[in-house]
Amino acid sequence: MSGKVRIPALVVAVLALLLLPLGGAATGADGKPEVKLSKSQAGTGGSITVTGSGWRPDALLMMLICGQSSPDRGVIGGTNSCANSDGRAVTTDEKGAFSKKLPVVEPPQPCPCVVHVATVTGQKADADAAFLVAGHEVEPLPKEDTSGRLSVLTDTRLDGSSGPLTWFGAPPSRDFVFTVGNVGSLPVKDPVFQVGTSHGVFAPQWEEQQWRGTIEPGKKAQIELPVELSAGAHGDYTVSVKYGGKVLAEQPWGVGRPWGVTLFWILLFIVVPAAVFRIGMAVVDRVRPQGRSRPAGRWGSRPRSGGGGGHAGPRRSLRLPEVTVRMPKLSLSSTASSPHADADSDTRTNPTLPWFTPDADPGAEAGQLSAPQENSPTTPTRKGNP
Repeated sequence: MSGKVRIPALVVAVLALLLLPLGGAATGADGKPEVKLSKSQAGTGGSITVTGSGWRPDALLMMLICGQSSPDRGVIGGTNSCANSDGRAVTTDEKGAFSKKLPVVEPPQPCPCVVHVATVTGQKADADAAFLVAGHEVEPLPKEDTSGRLSVLTDTRLDGSSGPLTWFGAPPSRDFVFTVGNVGSLPVKDPVFQVGTSHGVFAPQWEEQQWRGTIEPGKKAQIELPVELSAGAHGDYTVSVKYGGKVLAEQPWGVGRPWGVTLFWILLFIVVPAAVFRIGMAVVDRVRPQGRSRPAGRWGSRPRSGGGGGHAGPRRSLRLPEVTVRMPKLSLSSTASSPHADADSDTRTNPTLPWFTPDADPGAEAGQLSAPQENSPTTPTRKGNP
């Protein structure tokens, strides 16, 4: 029997299960995510590798180099103290870890500096790691005011509703309501809060608002701060409140789309062309000549009156059979009885019918109604004198 000690396979499996949690994603002592840097200092133009652990799986993070900051006090000046244009975005893996290079640039504020990592969407979380930008100016941090400290005690909310004008693009407005308590040793009089609104991944634009009142040590007060967005704003916004350089509370705000503006443009593109068309047709009706009668021709004739009626009949072309039927009839009795028939026939202008030539007009021989007689004095004869 050899002197080697054989470890049973079962014991090896138990040891592996016990040591497995030690290799997982590590978090800070207080349960917050951690950030580590490959270098503690570097000059501009270089780069550092930022690694993190303990974050949410598949979370989108933003890495920034910020001035006037420290890991214990955070970014005092907010994201305005960071080099926002040179930041980098990174997504955590299934274990909540990441590793990515970050270019070194000078922040707008002097050092002390940090590498600030924060979530972009979802639940808010951030972490800072101390970093020194070589060659960048260094100034001491502003003194922390310990006379009075405020802390949010209750959940925040947005009071108010949108009016009818907001549906047509008016600026949406709400009242940001929250309750704070004075956890310091001295009273806080007329505190000045910073209210900011952010849309998507953009940094909030901060605006100072002063609350009138005094909060005694150990007391609490309800704060109401007005918040207003720009005209036509819509989408998902986040309202944040800072006091003493720290973010006290955040509240999401979903703003609906101003459909009244869309409806206005649709009606504009429909009504304006229709109005222009109507005006153009009115101008055409006024400019074109009026009252000109169409001459009777091949395709039509003037309306004729019906028999016994005074109104005009339907238009139709004048045809040859109708002219033949309407010819005036000559009566023998009327010509013989009238003593002035010859005179009237000479002075009256006989109409020229369409199928006769002027030489063959029957009206020229209207006086001769019968064949010439043999005893007529005007008729020549060949017989001699008896």
